[in-house]
Amino acid sequence: MPDLVGVLAEPNRRRLLELLSSGEQSVTELASRFGVTRSAISQHLGVLADAGLVTVRQAGRFRYYRLDPAGMAALRTALDSFWTKELEQLVAARPTIGGATVQVEKSVFVPLGADETFALLTEPERLRRWQAITARVDLRAGGEYRWTIVPGHTAAGSVTEIEPGRRLVFSWGWEESEDLGPGASTVTITLEPEADGTRVRLVHDGLTADQAAGHGEGWQHYLDRLATAGAKGDAGLDDWAFPETFDRLEAAEASLAVCQSVLRTMRPEDGVTRTPCPKFTVDDLVDHLVGSITVLGSAAGTTIDAPASGPAEARVAAAAQRALEAWRRRGLEGTVTLPPGEMPAQIAVDILCVEFLVHAWDFAQASGQTVVVNDTLSSYVLDRAREIISPQARDGENFAAEIQTGPDAGNLERLIAFTGRAA
Repeated sequence: MPDLVGVLAEPNRRRLLELLSSGEQSVTELASRFGVTRSAISQHLGVLADAGLVTVRQAGRFRYYRLDPAGMAALRTALDSFWTKELEQLVAARPTIGGATVQVEKSVFVPLGADETFALLTEPERLRRWQAITARVDLRAGGEYRWTIVPGHTAAGSVTEIEPGRRLVFSWGWEESEDLGPGASTVTITLEPEADGTRVRLVHDGLTADQAAGHGEGWQHYLDRLATAGAKGDAGLDDWAFPETFDRLEAAEASLAVCQSVLRTMRPEDGVTRTPCPKFTVDDLVDHLVGSITVLGSAAGTTIDAPASGPAEARVAAAAQRALEAWRRRGLEGTVTLPPGEMPAQIAVDILCVEFLVHAWDFAQASGQTVVVNDTLSSYVLDRAREIISPQARDGENFAAEIQTGPDAGNLERLIAFTGRAA
């Protein structure tokens, strides 16, 4: 059954139902009452129709909409059940926030055409080049999205309007936030063609003054990276991917960001190159890593059907997004069952951290790259490796004997040496 209350969270859809209460109207008649395009109104009407709130009648080239009595009765029931006595008490007791909400406005020039710029804003594979560590997007009016921007901070909401190459509107909030949860504010992005590129204008509505200050800084940072991605194809690893401290899941997300940054710059011909893992070529190691992510994700209760072919970064990212989202839902309490047997859930996530960062180094060595990672993350993952790599695991098949390092070795070099690899 559709979430009827959620459907009405979008103000234009509420207004459409108000207008249709006077009787059947065409899309053209309805669109004339709004400040958005006819295409956007058609998308909203499609969402209302899918929810069973309106019906449509085709007459030649024209489509006429009217309220569906059965759907409206179901909506009334849903609203009655939603508006409980407890909710009335909560609303009555809510704190007031002085002043009106604040709007953040930013713009940036991107040296690409509007369609290519729109792809950078909406496609997961391209979002990972400048804004997100992981990204899931259902790109349609009413579709949901989830973007992990930096470790431990995931934006979520739904698409409310979409005009490819021209305009995108979506609700915005943070999974971990108590005062700006998923969908609590609205972001509107418009694309305007200019000479040699596209002007991207962003307006973020529905914020308090404090929220606007933080989001203004954040949007400036990421729009600058969007422009860089437009000019160079990739903005590179985000400095904000490395917070000062980590928990286990944040370390896994940060390590994934490092691994993906290496994989994105690899060439198809690198696939047959041997890696520091003696039995693996690059292609073999990608298969191994995707397989490990799939097994570790299953321990958190999800099924991962990662693509068996395609770019290495896309394959790893698709599997990792599903696995990390599952672990966020499950949490790290209790135990899980993996092929070696039952183990603490947090150890399974520790294995993800080690796999992502150590194999990032493996891929970099095979393709002549240098891993960019700060000492804090390397140190944290080294501590996790010391917890999970037992002497019994150093059988030459899984891990070789630890290699001694000099006093001046960095934490990444110490991590690599601890796994039996020569840095």
